[in-house]
Amino acid sequence: MINAKKIEEIAKQVTDAIPPGLKSMASDFEDKTKTVLQRKLSQLDVVTREEFDIQTQVLIKTRTKLAELEARLTALEATSNNIE
Repeated sequence: MINAKKIEEIAKQVTDAIPPGLKSMASDFEDKTKTVLQRKLSQLDVVTREEFDIQTQVLIKTRTKLAELEARLTALEATSNNIE
């Protein structure tokens, strides 16, 4: 669900921003940062990239079908108006 590599990258960026005098605590800080990020991100209501891409494709197909149906309805209404 949550990409552990991305969390690790974010934690590393935070750790790299620590002043040189505090580097001795960086490893512990990085581990704690990862833990906090994972816990907080797991609380979010998010979907995976794969799920998002699948839903995007479904939406594209649905929009296409809707456009086709709207065109058919317009044609049927035009035919109905000509008959009256």
